[in-house]
Amino acid sequence: MNIQKPNDFSPDRSRSGQRTLTRGYMSGFGNGFETEALPGALPIGRNSPQKCPYGLYAEQLSGSPFTAPRTTNERTWLYRIRPTIANWGQFEKADIGLWRTAPAHEVDVPIAPMRWSPIPIPAASLSFVEGIRTMTTAGDAGTQSGMGAHLYFVTRSMVDEYFYNADAEMLLVPQEGNLRLWTEFGIIDIEPGEISVIPRGVKLRVELLGGPARGYVCENYGGAFTLPERGPIGANCLANPRDFLTPTAAYEDRDTPSLLHVKWGGALWMTTIDHSPLDVVAWHGNYAPYKYDLRRFSPVGPTLFDHADPSIFTVLTSPSETPGTANIDFVIFPDRWLVAENTFRPPWYHMNVMSEFMGLIYGQYDAKAHGFLPGGASLHNCMLPHGPDHESFERGSNAELKPHKLEGTMAFMFETRFPQQVTAYSAGVDQLQKEYGTYGKKIPKYFDPNRP
Repeated sequence: MNIQKPNDFSPDRSRSGQRTLTRGYMSGFGNGFETEALPGALPIGRNSPQKCPYGLYAEQLSGSPFTAPRTTNERTWLYRIRPTIANWGQFEKADIGLWRTAPAHEVDVPIAPMRWSPIPIPAASLSFVEGIRTMTTAGDAGTQSGMGAHLYFVTRSMVDEYFYNADAEMLLVPQEGNLRLWTEFGIIDIEPGEISVIPRGVKLRVELLGGPARGYVCENYGGAFTLPERGPIGANCLANPRDFLTPTAAYEDRDTPSLLHVKWGGALWMTTIDHSPLDVVAWHGNYAPYKYDLRRFSPVGPTLFDHADPSIFTVLTSPSETPGTANIDFVIFPDRWLVAENTFRPPWYHMNVMSEFMGLIYGQYDAKAHGFLPGGASLHNCMLPHGPDHESFERGSNAELKPHKLEGTMAFMFETRFPQQVTAYSAGVDQLQKEYGTYGKKIPKYFDPNRP
């Protein structure tokens, strides 16, 4: 096996002997990057020369139609040891386990808010692909609209196993444990507090960095995640483009029997190949995986009175054909100062045409005093009421309104315009908090027509 990496070398051991890994990244969101693991591997002045350097094959990976406008056109040229078609064998359907794809109406549940306690990491041996557990689905993957919200549990690294998702791009949100994503574009390491986006069609292998891992996955069937428009906020704050990191080229020249899994059409397909598909020696383009540290998000908020809409916390958005209406918004609630005067500072009570799947990475969410724990999740569906529990309302109504900093907290939301259908798995797990849907009944009546 020959594994080559550029720059920033540091040694690591594996079962195959000495490996040399890189932690190299390029900064910027949606840039036209170019990177090579061997000098001169990138053709100069052309994409597909008659003969590529080093005997490589040129292959284009397109993330958008060829004729998409320049601002949304996504494609990358890969220079690899073998083209992807050389990885192709006789595919057979594999067991997809508890991974579901929209539309997937498996069970009817009463219309009400839903919440789950953290689901423990199973003791079974689970790779990333085996450990996906679908909580909700929305829309229709076949029409490239909607999303799936999943939990992932990883107890073993993928060894001689590779995977790519043809149905969706994947947003990974670690909650416990660190992961190494060996992609055909390079290596991405992520930890709780960071995220990574793997575009549709990008091959990877997921390895553990330490103990077992747990987190969340948003499968985006629709338009690729991009940065939201800032509008009157202007040029700065929120998620700044410079903080997004894309890996430098790294490749494996590895000839060994391996498995390739492909998720396509809601099913999992499997074939045997005799070499690693992570064999891209050089690449250039703007369609590539990336990571982002959520702790670098620069929040904005009201500085005099009232509680602003949660849209000010949008990190990434998947646009739809309707202006101002997202296929998915990825929203976070990080550390921030609360300074509004004469204001109920927690989130207000509301009903929304968007559907909200929430998770908690660490800390406590300010709208829920109890029961919403790191690793847990909640679902507040389209046009169903929700808001602070009684204790949070009392605290927000009676607190001394001096400047207060929320610290050590990181909650997030996958918000979509489509109603989210729960799966049989999420409706049946022991961690479903069956009484959560009636938490509003504990909110007392304070109305007194004789006291303004």
